[in-house]
Order: sequence, then structure tokens, then C-alpha cells
Amino acid sequence: QVQLVESGGGLVQPGESLRLSCAASGRIFGINDMAWYRQAPGKERELVAVITSGGNTNYADSVKGRFTISRDNAKNTVYLQMDSLKPDDTAVYYCNAEIIVSLNLRRNDYWGQGTQVTVSS
Repeated sequence: QVQLVESGGGLVQPGESLRLSCAASGRIFGINDMAWYRQAPGKERELVAVITSGGNTNYADSVKGRFTISRDNAKNTVYLQMDSLKPDDTAVYYCNAEIIVSLNLRRNDYWGQGTQVTVSS
């Protein structure tokens, strides 16, 4: 059994920062891409940032220069540092990872349960 557990969401004022974490646990052989998505009320889920196992990153245009994705491969954990937050960043943030499970060495896509980020004055 593999699971992703997120933490770090909350309520902040515009211009403030938050750091999200997502830890993968279970029978893991390896992890390929790790990513953060978000879904605002009434909108579709969108990709925020992705990081490869080698550390290459890509960001949505709306967060470039403000958000930073990173990972600690030894801890099977991905982070999202969010700076200069805006009300438009308000959403439920989901962690996603392509994980190779130890049982059969197959690659499966996993999602976290989501964490609420609210930016409001």
C-alpha cells in the first residue's frame, strides 16, 4: 500500500508565504515525477508545478517567480514553497506522484488527500 500525505495548508494574508509538504510512504521502489496541482471552487484542477527525479522543474505561468518546487529523494517528499501569495492562489492543493511499487515494479499514479490554502485579508 502506497499513500501520499500532505501538510502545510492554512489561511494567510496576501503577500505572505506558506510551505506545503507531501510525503510518500509504503512499499516504494522508486518515484519518478512529483507534482502539485490545485483546484479552486468552480474550476478544473490545474497543474501548478512538477519536478522530475533528476530535479528538473516546470511551473504554471501564474506562479512562476513566486512558487518553488523541490524534493528530498531520501525522504520521498516533495515541497512547494509559495511566496507573495495572492487571493487567486486560494484553492485545494493536491500532491501527485508516479511511483514504482516494490511488489511488481509497476508504475502507478498516486494522489494526496488535498490541503486547503486560503489567501484573504
